[in-house]
This record gives sequence, C-alpha cells and structure tokens, in this order.
Amino acid sequence: QVQLVESGGGLVRPGESLRLSCAASGSIASINTMGWYRQAPGKERELVAVIGSGGRTNYAESVKGRFTISRENTENTVYLQMNSLKPEDTAVYLCNAPDVRVIGKSVWLAFWGQGTLVTVSS
Repeated sequence: QVQLVESGGGLVRPGESLRLSCAASGSIASINTMGWYRQAPGKERELVAVIGSGGRTNYAESVKGRFTISRENTENTVYLQMNSLKPEDTAVYLCNAPDVRVIGKSVWLAFWGQGTLVTVSS
C-alpha cells in the first residue's frame, strides 16, 4: 500500500550535522501529519518533531533550536535537518505518517518507516 523509506543516517562527531529524508510512496491520496521519532537502545520511542500539511511544526524540547523539520508535499517527503548533534541524539530515527488517506480506502491509516541509525560519537 504505502511505504516510508528513510535515508541520511550515519556516524558523525558531536557538533556536526546530518539531514534525514523520508519519502512516502504507494497508493497515496493525501498525507496530513508527517513526523520523526527516535528510539535509543534501552529507551522508549520518543517524538522528535512533527509537521502538518500546512507547515505547522512541533518539536521535542531536547531538539528545539537544533533540529528543523520540513516537507515537500508534492513529493510526500519529509526532512529533518539536525545541527549541533550531541551524543544523546544517538538513536534509530523513524519516519511516521499517522494519517494517510490511501487510494481506494475510506479510512485514514498510519505508517512507519524502518528507521535509519544516527550515531554521534567522538
């Protein structure tokens, strides 16, 4: 039906930057909210940032001022620009689209990507 594919993770040093991308494809009629979550080893999954179809954003307190979420609605793609990375940002970052209108379906469905690993270490 719908696939979310993340890219852009990797190993960086503290203070460096990374840009994550998530492209949604498949039988998509429309997508409202898109967002990024992360899960560090031994910790629960947490919200990083979300963006609505109109561009309204919300961030976790721990990333405010360092991370920026954006999207290209025509391409069903969401980005996460991560600056001034810290070791505590190390996690698997997962793309989420909680309200996708799938072609041929009368309900809104939620989808997750497989995740991309971000490691911040000196």
